[in-house]
Amino acid sequence: MTKIFSKSIERTLDSLVARAVPGRSFEAWTFDDRRSRQEAERALAEKGVRARIRSAYKPLLHAFREEIDLEGAQAVEIHYPVHPGAPANRFRLEAYPLAALVGDIDISFLERADGHFFYDVVLTRSGEKEALKVLAPNRVHTDVAGETNVSPTGWYRAAGDEKGGRLATDYEALFEATVEAVVAYPWADEEPYFEELNIRVAHPAEDEPLPVGDEVVSLREALHEDFYFSLLEFFQKESGRPLGDRGLKPGQIVPEIVKSDADVSVIVELKPFAVDVEKGAEQELDAAHEPLAEPQIYKVLEGVGGEAFGAKARSGRELQARYHAGQDAAVMISGGQHPNETSGIIGALRAAERLTQRTNAHFTISPLENPDGYAVHQRLRIDNPRHMHHAARYTALGDDLEYRTAENAGPHLNEKAIRLKAEEVSGALLHVNLHGYPSHEWTRPLSGYVPRNFAMWTLPKGFFLVLRHHSGWEAEAERLLDKVARHLGAIPGLLDYNNQQIALYEIHAGETGFRIINGFPCLASVDDRHAVPMTLITEYPDETIYGEDFIKGHTAQMETVLAAYDAWQEIMADRQGLSA
Repeated sequence: MTKIFSKSIERTLDSLVARAVPGRSFEAWTFDDRRSRQEAERALAEKGVRARIRSAYKPLLHAFREEIDLEGAQAVEIHYPVHPGAPANRFRLEAYPLAALVGDIDISFLERADGHFFYDVVLTRSGEKEALKVLAPNRVHTDVAGETNVSPTGWYRAAGDEKGGRLATDYEALFEATVEAVVAYPWADEEPYFEELNIRVAHPAEDEPLPVGDEVVSLREALHEDFYFSLLEFFQKESGRPLGDRGLKPGQIVPEIVKSDADVSVIVELKPFAVDVEKGAEQELDAAHEPLAEPQIYKVLEGVGGEAFGAKARSGRELQARYHAGQDAAVMISGGQHPNETSGIIGALRAAERLTQRTNAHFTISPLENPDGYAVHQRLRIDNPRHMHHAARYTALGDDLEYRTAENAGPHLNEKAIRLKAEEVSGALLHVNLHGYPSHEWTRPLSGYVPRNFAMWTLPKGFFLVLRHHSGWEAEAERLLDKVARHLGAIPGLLDYNNQQIALYEIHAGETGFRIINGFPCLASVDDRHAVPMTLITEYPDETIYGEDFIKGHTAQMETVLAAYDAWQEIMADRQGLSA
């Protein structure tokens, strides 16, 4: 192992308490959980200092949860700023999921003509209006990728000072110092640069679950996301690639953000691959309440039977798949390309088990295309089971498997070989590729708040389908979406689940941009980059769900596979009939 950087940072709350002068009141905004801020206020009161310490992260949401009295209110108007350096809906997004927390009170979001960093809140009670102002401290700055961001920041305002000024918090200092150390390290000239770049952070913030779906306020999760994607962007720039290039192969970047009692610290190290497999108790497949241990995935796959084929990941882990030859039109089934999207892995296995009971079934099944990413996800779930862990999204090379091809892989075809083999052995013209996405809000608060290049994924919006097809397959694409969506609509509760998430999404983010087919959001587009002419991609909000919610997720994934398989038999029979 090679240590790149280590640092401990004085906690901002401790500094505020230590430096406070009795009799001098103030307000501050910091990146801390509610309990810690309230404890600091009590410590200050004991010193004779009246202080109010608010959250710099999602300040409007916290203001409603901690200060604003809604008793008797019939309506709430939120006038939010629109800043030229941020997406137009940025501050509306930052209020999420406020619309679900105000109960039956009418709530509306209205753009304000300026970009000043505060919200105007107007409460209506018994016909009378009460106006409030909620500060949302932000700063305009340039990040490691050379992009200009408008990001939440700490703030300090002494009594009598209407404006106040920026307070450089421990949360921000930790992030900035760590990124600077990584940037300054003498990296090699060729990708990959390392096996694992490990960023282990200790931070005392507690997660705060919200009474809305799977929503949670988590400063530690947000820090993971900021570290992971900021460092990806640095290496994209370092390699001369454009921002967002998913073919970048820096190695495996793993931020481990663990909860401490009080300290704020970081250690950055270069490590060899962690090749251990996290083991766990076997679960009944149809009732699995959490992601399966890797050994069970392959045990179930062995039971599916068929011709075995495989590939090897960068770390040396073996990938396994099966080919069932039959008389039906072949279908490829895969899961785990992004292995923190875990419902698709089980959904693929459950569907394969059912297909094997059919006489003429013809399919390939590759349930875990990225075992290195899955190992990272299982490892990080030990400390933070309800975090999204996008460090597990990509492979040990650091790239998105979808964007690795035989032409651009060089000596690192690795995991992608299993998909190419599936195409070869089956001759399938349809690939059902099972995915998921965050089931609660995804943010990067220190880099502009909205995840760069992933803005459409920042809020959950139900279970939806994406269909990519070659030119000339438009009619088949429409028919497939119609039949699959019709089948999914018969699953009890799924349409209601979608409608609730979409309604909340539209209040805070605007229109989804989807077409609705039989009640389900769908996106269809011509895309000739896949060898297979039809690729049906599922997107279930699954990244942090457990229990009954998780069972519903992998059941929906299974039903999608079975519906697509059955629809494909009809579609191909008709297509062959027309060409005969």
